[in-house]
Amino acid sequence: MALLFEPLKIRDVTLKNRIVVSPMCQYSSVDGFATNWHLVHLGSRAVGGAGLVFTEATAVCAEGRITPDDLGIWKNEHIIFLKKITGFIKENGAIAGIQLAHAGRKASHLSPWKGRVPLTKDKGGWQTVAPSAIPFKEGDPLPQEMSVEDIKKLVKDFADAAQRATQAGFQVFEIHGAHGYLINEFLSPLSNHRQDEYGGSFENRVRLLVEITKEMRVAIGEKAPLFVRISATGWVKGGWDENDSIKLAKILKDQRVDVIDCSSGGNSPAQKIPVGPLYQVPLAEKIKKETGILTAAVGLITSANEGEEILREHKADLIVMARQFLREPYFPLHAARELAVDITWPPQYERAKLK
Repeated sequence: MALLFEPLKIRDVTLKNRIVVSPMCQYSSVDGFATNWHLVHLGSRAVGGAGLVFTEATAVCAEGRITPDDLGIWKNEHIIFLKKITGFIKENGAIAGIQLAHAGRKASHLSPWKGRVPLTKDKGGWQTVAPSAIPFKEGDPLPQEMSVEDIKKLVKDFADAAQRATQAGFQVFEIHGAHGYLINEFLSPLSNHRQDEYGGSFENRVRLLVEITKEMRVAIGEKAPLFVRISATGWVKGGWDENDSIKLAKILKDQRVDVIDCSSGGNSPAQKIPVGPLYQVPLAEKIKKETGILTAAVGLITSANEGEEILREHKADLIVMARQFLREPYFPLHAARELAVDITWPPQYERAKLK
């Protein structure tokens, strides 16, 4: 069988194939609640044959949202509709995953199609927070430096959100530590100028993520897989780089993290990203080879053959796709035919299956 359709067992969860729907912001929530849009968006990718379907970045507290339209899981009322979504995903043979997040200094913005600009308080915006009072870019509102008490509350927010997510039926959990959001801001010396135990040295800058990881593992138990998405490099001289990511991956592996989801960039407007097909795959390959941890490759992977080659050459263990799934919700069904693999289609669609 093609490697793309080989099952992968991680702890007590078995993915039926290596194709993962990446977290993709939908900006379609009100007060953090999932809607019918999320049910159809996520559910259709399960119907389409993906092994693992992630929600978009899901805020662990209201002020952790990128926009007022973000999905959230900071209160028990959010569980009810999310449980409907995870149930549908499971009924259609996929595993439901959730990415838990806090946007940090990149919070309190308008959604992309509403302008993407910072929200002022008179328009419903809120005070953003960060490891240090440094805006993402010139002209952005000044974030408030988090106190140690704020940090301790944040760790609890992640753990509480993980417990709610478990109740909602999610089976795989991911911590969002990439793209210039709060955890990534703590990791990078460009955005973290603290002088306490959460800043300065490498060990101090990774402390927040390690603490969240520990509490998340307690919250979800030993049977559930735990992923961490990182920006494996910030693409800025003097910032976070691949060697830092390798050191971090070794620490996270010791903390019972199962998969490093290897993205990049997002923490500085000075970044110079060599965007192109498969441009982030070498990051997943290097971390995998240097640490032995499972890795997920993401970034402009658009075809079955590309995914197959990544797996065959042991560059990563999972293929995470975003835009291609927006273009083609049933990508796995078509990929199986392209790779001459006979997989089960939803019985409702069997009459359309091409031999």
